[in-house]
Amino acid sequence: MFTLISWIVFGLIVGVVAKLLMPGQDPGGIVVTTILGIAGGWLAGFVGRAAGWYAPGQPAGWLMSIAGALVILFLYRRFKKVQS
Repeated sequence: MFTLISWIVFGLIVGVVAKLLMPGQDPGGIVVTTILGIAGGWLAGFVGRAAGWYAPGQPAGWLMSIAGALVILFLYRRFKKVQS
């Protein structure tokens, strides 16, 4: 249970940082940005640890998670533009 809550808090932080690094209007607001942050953090964390690039708790995990959130946020914006 604590792991789930920690991932949500971590995703919130990563989502906010990604939003600050990639400003603009997102369809969905802070809720969608948070969800994208959680997804980006989880995906990038999983890939980075599986590839052996870093261990859990290392600073590289934060950077990779932010990069993952930025990629997912970028793809979300592109997808929503095509749909509109």
